[in-house]
Amino acid sequence: MKRRLTAILAAAALPLVVASVLLGIRPAAAASLTQVTGFGTNPTNLNMYMYVPNNVAARPALLVLVHYCGGSASAIFNGNGHDFVTAADRYGYIMVLPEATRSEKCFDVSTAAGLKRNGGSDSTGIMSMVAYARQRYNIDPGRIAVSGFSSGAMMTNVLAAQYPDVFTAASAYSGVPAGCFATTNGSLWNSQCSGGQLIKTAQQWGDQARAMYPGYTGRYPRIQLWHGTTDTTLAYPNYGEEIKQWTNLNSLSQTPAYTDHPQSSWTRTRYGGTGNQAPVEGISISGVGHQLPMTGQLAYAITFLGLDGTSTNPTPTPTPTP
Repeated sequence: MKRRLTAILAAAALPLVVASVLLGIRPAAAASLTQVTGFGTNPTNLNMYMYVPNNVAARPALLVLVHYCGGSASAIFNGNGHDFVTAADRYGYIMVLPEATRSEKCFDVSTAAGLKRNGGSDSTGIMSMVAYARQRYNIDPGRIAVSGFSSGAMMTNVLAAQYPDVFTAASAYSGVPAGCFATTNGSLWNSQCSGGQLIKTAQQWGDQARAMYPGYTGRYPRIQLWHGTTDTTLAYPNYGEEIKQWTNLNSLSQTPAYTDHPQSSWTRTRYGGTGNQAPVEGISISGVGHQLPMTGQLAYAITFLGLDGTSTNPTPTPTPTP
């Protein structure tokens, strides 16, 4: 009787054991875009969002992804920046997404405060976000990158110019040179720059960027620049002016070391190198307006920024305290 009772109890317990095993192997909750508050100095009241994939690399890269005018962190995360998200899941890097809260939802790349290192505008708040991420994760200092679209591309140029000791690479889709959008009347819009009418020498553009971090003599980030030839929002001549600026900052000739056509409508030029991580790379898209990035283009940025591998760059100097 006792043996029979034991068998009955064992049979009754079996479904519970099976259920507990099944519950134990359920997949972990999916990673999601998460807002962070209290991240540090934030003079212009930006919002900070982070994406930390389920499987973070032991030494992860960090990508700062900056949205366009009228956009938001969630819009770029779920929209035309989403290939960066799926790549983060694959390669284990961490993402920081700043969000502008002023009515136009544009970033300040125009005011004197916005165009100065630790000047007290949007770039200052974004660097607080970078510092927050670095304090909490074992970020590879040789793979801290920034990318952005339109207003975010303009901020990408500015951040790379102001904090060249922090960022190792940048990728800007439809932007303008750092400092091109400067204004003196408090406006965040510069029609002369947006219309492609600000034409300067490479040295002048380089000096304008260097003035954002006076006294700095170290290396500048490698940068990838994208532009559509029929862009009427941030006119196409800005593309050539960006190349002037960044070849000057990287002490390079404006004559390409390499030219090819990855797609029939694309012309890609590389300066100072011929590989996938040349110091300056430009990609001009014929017949396309202000609608970058388009399908498949972020894959080129992921490789250029070094998000798909380990660091091959010299370690930059540590982030200074603001």
